[in-house]
Amino acid sequence: MQELLYAAGMAFLIAILCGPLLIPVLRRLKFGQSIRQEGPQRHYAKAGTPTMGGIIILIALLIPSLFYSGKSAEVLLALFVTFGHGLIGFLDDFIKVVLKRSLGLKARQKLVGQIIMAAALAYIAAVYMGRGTDLWIPLLGIQLDLGPFYYILIFLVLVGTTNAVNLTDGLDGLAAGTTTIAALAYGAICLVFGKFDLAVFCVALAGAALGFLRFNAHPAKVFMGDTGSLALGGALAAVAVMTKTELLLVLVGGVFVVEALSVIVQVISFKSTGKRVFLMSPIHHHFELSGWSETKVVTVFWLAGIVCSAVALLVLTASKSGGFGG
Repeated sequence: MQELLYAAGMAFLIAILCGPLLIPVLRRLKFGQSIRQEGPQRHYAKAGTPTMGGIIILIALLIPSLFYSGKSAEVLLALFVTFGHGLIGFLDDFIKVVLKRSLGLKARQKLVGQIIMAAALAYIAAVYMGRGTDLWIPLLGIQLDLGPFYYILIFLVLVGTTNAVNLTDGLDGLAAGTTTIAALAYGAICLVFGKFDLAVFCVALAGAALGFLRFNAHPAKVFMGDTGSLALGGALAAVAVMTKTELLLVLVGGVFVVEALSVIVQVISFKSTGKRVFLMSPIHHHFELSGWSETKVVTVFWLAGIVCSAVALLVLTASKSGGFGG
């Protein structure tokens, strides 16, 4: 268990040390965030804040994950998926910030990258690692063999999680804090299933995100950008797939799910009726425009993340006797 503390502590320390070194570089390179015109007016003051800070998280995650995990196949696969999505996010950020193309990567270009990540994750986990194509249904103690449809599920889990975390990254410290909470929860889940190496990866992810939060909390000195948000989503999705807890991820990442659903509901409502359900989506902006301060929104959402993770762990405890324990 000491390795878990060491991994989390090392990741946190690396992030703390990397911040003062990397942030001035991003500022000198003029990797500044642009703020969308339709967003809350108070966000205009954030224009020019360095972005692509997700690089800090990735560096802080990599070293302790390799050092304390024994470089197991599962951890290497999780790192591959995480850094693969980080690369997609970096290219998107680079095109938007440096090349000044506001839309970044085209949707189909992102999709190709995510298909590659999903295919690699699904094949290696299901075939090479022998995890099979079963879907564990919590509480019911059922393992449902989805056959080839399992690979479609993996793709949906990856795309859904990465995009949900990306949507959550709209306020200072919101995505970093909620990811820290979710990663710690998944560290506990990995321990329940006897996956110590993956637990090391999870606590290192939590430590890296928490260390990044030192510079990303309000008022943020740096933003993670798509480099960070896509990588964080990929990391959580990869762990969920390798622990066969894809459905449990919906609970652990409850805040991310609500953020994504708020956008879907808003778009459907506006296109079908011409009316908006929320003042603005994702839903964290709705609360901002309702008069909440940014720090209040973030704090409440962090608390919601803690509750979601606690519920997920309770469901796991109640399900373990009849669920997936491999």
